[in-house]
Amino acid sequence: MRVEPIFQNRTEAGKRLAERVKQLVRDPDALILALPRGGVPVGLELARALNAELDVFLVRKLGLPGEEELAIGAIASGGVRVLNESLIRELQLSPALIDQIAAREEPELKRREALYRQGRPAIAAHGRTVILVDDGLATGASMKAACQAVRVQQPKRLIVAVPVAAQETCWEFQRLADEIVCLATPEPFMAVGIWYEDFEQISDEEVQRMLKEARSLAPQSPGSA
Repeated sequence: MRVEPIFQNRTEAGKRLAERVKQLVRDPDALILALPRGGVPVGLELARALNAELDVFLVRKLGLPGEEELAIGAIASGGVRVLNESLIRELQLSPALIDQIAAREEPELKRREALYRQGRPAIAAHGRTVILVDDGLATGASMKAACQAVRVQQPKRLIVAVPVAAQETCWEFQRLADEIVCLATPEPFMAVGIWYEDFEQISDEEVQRMLKEARSLAPQSPGSA
């Protein structure tokens, strides 16, 4: 089945998403939290448009061994773990195996946190309008973990914003976030990457560069380093 891409690349998708989000968010203290790596170029465009701070929010998908693209859950900063319970029951996965998969992903979560932050503390989300951003949602496992972890910080308002997503996943986020902003919900969805003409992997170096650029653009809050 041949599909026509909706977006040229993540930057173009971010610009289009920013136009929609600007209509919704008037808060001068909004905070953009992007899921690395693919969410960062999208988040940078939102940060530009809203003159807002940008930070990364670290989440690692828990992939089924041998079928890593099949997410059985995700882990996020702060020790949060979100599991796809129905899929785990269907596959009859043991708690020991799930612990083993999570243990495999935790070092990478910590490595990226250290690499991207370079000793800077995470920007506090408490009492702020937080916009969680990624380049798209298929099952949404990583974003679900992010929502749960950010909620612990008691933001004033939690918005999930993505250029493209599976329709049923969007419906799920209507109860997980205060609002969900999604530009396109094509059917059949299949995968995030097919809706982009250019879906090249983002490098760690590019993430660092984008975060540095965002820090030079946005006014820094007292909770920032």
